Amino acid sequence: MNRILKVTFVLLIVRPLALLLLGLNIRNRNKLPLKGPAIIAANHNSHLDTMVLFSLYPLSKVHKLRPIAAADYFLSNRFLAWFSLNVIGIIPISRTGASKKDDIFSDCHQALDQGDILILFPEGTRGEPERTSRLKKGIYYLVKDRNDVQIVPVVTHGLGRALPRGEALFVPFNCDVVIGDALTPVSSSSELINLLSTSYTNLLGNCLTYNKLD
Repeated sequence: MNRILKVTFVLLIVRPLALLLLGLNIRNRNKLPLKGPAIIAANHNSHLDTMVLFSLYPLSKVHKLRPIAAADYFLSNRFLAWFSLNVIGIIPISRTGASKKDDIFSDCHQALDQGDILILFPEGTRGEPERTSRLKKGIYYLVKDRNDVQIVPVVTHGLGRALPRGEALFVPFNCDVVIGDALTPVSSSSELINLLSTSYTNLLGNCLTYNKLD
């Protein structure tokens, strides 16, 4: 990952897009983790989700943000792979399920050991605009043997309409970003999923655009 490329991209592209065109309503920004090892567990409706999360951080910290992304999509061609790895700084993950869990998350653990902040979307893929899909258990298997990683839930609302799945046309929209408290430790995957789902529901109720759009 090239730190200079990433900072330049965030400064010249991401921040103007997120802060000037979207009109973000940000709540509880102070709850964002500024150092790792940590995981931002966010809902996922749009490619803008990652960009907006980048925009919330000071430029001195953005190089520590590492989105976990599907290898089959983001490494599908040479240009996209170069951009995703060197500018965005993704950690590619196989979605085939053919590898052992330890192998799947080895790069994630290495990043966490380096004090990085992972961006993970528990839904696994972008869903319908402003609809949360079923949460998957991968996040539990990533952290189950670690007691040093905090998980911070984040809900966005409106981004799925600003740039929905399958669309290339950006539509300016007012959008919400609400950051929750770090989750308490759990002992099972179902407990973590339930805790995260409850947190999403509560955070969604704080979105100014929620009642206007739904």
